[in-house]
Amino acid sequence: MTTIANVLERHGLSPAPDRKSTWRQFLSAHWEVLAATDFFTVELWRPFGLVRWHVLFCIELATRRVHVVGIADEPYGDWMDQIARNLTDAVDGFLLGKRYPIQDRDPLFTKAFRDTLEVGGVKSVRLPARSPNLNAFAERFVLSMKSECLNRMILFSEAQLRRAVTEYVLHYHQERPHQGLDNRLITTLGVPTNSDGDVRCRKRLGGLLSYYHREAA
Repeated sequence: MTTIANVLERHGLSPAPDRKSTWRQFLSAHWEVLAATDFFTVELWRPFGLVRWHVLFCIELATRRVHVVGIADEPYGDWMDQIARNLTDAVDGFLLGKRYPIQDRDPLFTKAFRDTLEVGGVKSVRLPARSPNLNAFAERFVLSMKSECLNRMILFSEAQLRRAVTEYVLHYHQERPHQGLDNRLITTLGVPTNSDGDVRCRKRLGGLLSYYHREAA
C-alpha cells in the first residue's frame, strides 16, 4: 500500500527491499500511538418523522479504550473544527500521546479537520475507499454498540440517545470482557472479589445490559 510505505519511510521504518509494506507492519510498528476515529448514525423518532444523528468516537487500538467525542445532527464545519481542537487539547485531549488516527474517507473528515489535528501533532491516516477491514477495531465497536444496545431501543430524543451511549460505553469499559484482551475488562475498579461469594447482577438501561459479578471481599 503506497500510503503506508510513505509513512513508514518518513519515519525511518521503510520495509526491506525484498518485501512489501503491509497494513499489519504499519500497525505493529505504531501500535502504542495509533487510534481510530469513526462515525456511526442513529435514527430518532420525532413527531415529524425520523431524524438521523451522528455519533463520533475514538478508540485506542492498543487498549480498546473508547471516547465518544461528540453527538450531533449536523456535524459540519465549525463543529468538526472544534472537535479536532478538543481531541488535541494539551491538557485532556484524547489523542495526547497518539500520532496517527486512522480515518475512512467520510467527507465529514474535512481537510480543515485534518489540518487542525496536524497542528496538534497528530497526522491523519486516511484509508482507501470501501475498506472497512482496515478499520476493524472501530467497526467492531460499532457492531457491538448497535447489536447489544441501540438496535434494541426506540429513541425519541437527543437526551435518550446520549444516555444510552453513555451507559453502553461504561458497560463496555467496566463490565464487558473482551476476547481481544484475553477476556479481560478494559477498566477494572480495583475492588477485590471473593472466589466463592454470592453472585450479583448489575443492570443498566432497565436490564438491557447486565453484568454478573461476585460481591467484594
